[in-house]
Amino acid sequence: MRTLLFTGKGGVGKSTVAAGTAALAAASGQRTLVLSTDAAHSLADAFGVTVGPEATEVADRLHVQQVDAQLRFEQSWAEIQGYLMSVLDVAGLDPVAAEEMTVIPGAEEVLALLELRLHARSGQWDVVVVDCAPSAETLRLLALPEALGWYMQRVFPVERRVVKALKPVLTRAAGVPMPEDSVFDAVERLHAELDDVRTVLAGPDASVRLVLTPEAVVLAEARRSWTTLSLFGYRVDGVVANRVFPSEGADPWRAGWVRAQDAVLSEVAASFDGLPLWRSQYRPEEPVGVDALTALASDLYGDDDPFALPDGDGPFRVSRAGQGSVLHLALPLVTRADVDLARNGDELVVTVGSYRRLLTLPAALSRHRVAGARVEQGELQVWFEETAT
Repeated sequence: MRTLLFTGKGGVGKSTVAAGTAALAAASGQRTLVLSTDAAHSLADAFGVTVGPEATEVADRLHVQQVDAQLRFEQSWAEIQGYLMSVLDVAGLDPVAAEEMTVIPGAEEVLALLELRLHARSGQWDVVVVDCAPSAETLRLLALPEALGWYMQRVFPVERRVVKALKPVLTRAAGVPMPEDSVFDAVERLHAELDDVRTVLAGPDASVRLVLTPEAVVLAEARRSWTTLSLFGYRVDGVVANRVFPSEGADPWRAGWVRAQDAVLSEVAASFDGLPLWRSQYRPEEPVGVDALTALASDLYGDDDPFALPDGDGPFRVSRAGQGSVLHLALPLVTRADVDLARNGDELVVTVGSYRRLLTLPAALSRHRVAGARVEQGELQVWFEETAT
């Protein structure tokens, strides 16, 4: 199953491009689902139809879904929320306020990812297209499974044992209820589901496509997104430049915009060298409906296959080098000065800007010492040498 995620700065038209790509997939005979992790849910508007919480067929082999976050929330978070509300009740907080406080920020986006996991494992689809939230929210969302995994491996087991052993004492001393096993089970279940989401999205059949408009501010955000997505191990397989002014027959006002966009598009091509760059021109009218969206995507991709599997091994790999090994992590558009690197036990801590990844080392490397590191041609390379025994 091919999985394509579309993201970009808010307002660049990523929902339209995602919807068009899905419509093109269905038109080529592939069983296609397009769903949204964006709370704004613009997909129904793009198709000009009413879409329910379940996958709704809007054309032959094309289904659209806007996830019912409340239903998924009740299935995945209810046990945990119930415990948190019992604690706040003891503290004297109003029940309505307590319920609001126990809803995790970004819950709709997280639960949409869990819905994506169910579809990916169902075998029902050939192509799943995801209309993601704007860039910053998407980056936080895709970093969540690994961050939660760190907590589950290092803190959660100890916390569970301590609470179980000291529950009677803690309940009397603290005056608040301690979590039951069912609460811990719910946290473990949520972690396992999110971990499987990462397996799907970081796998060889999945990739992210960046959507931008030819503007300097938008380009700057797209560049940061490429770097950060690579940091967390997600493949970026192409860039869509949307709303490009056609140069033919331009009046003086539009000719100015064409020149300005051409200058930015040259920077886009240089910034994303090595990635496909597709351009979508401004159309005479807003593309709404299956036919209009299919036509947009057909013009956008031309003779290219937009559903071809991404090339290469992905952003992360390990190779042998003499008596040791080299860890490779793609970090496009950065220099050595942009990267902070540290070793903490069996983890490599990689920081780029405001984003930090705790990269658990493979067993073959965790016993070796770091002998050196460099950033070369958009890739972090860390050398490991075997330690004497």
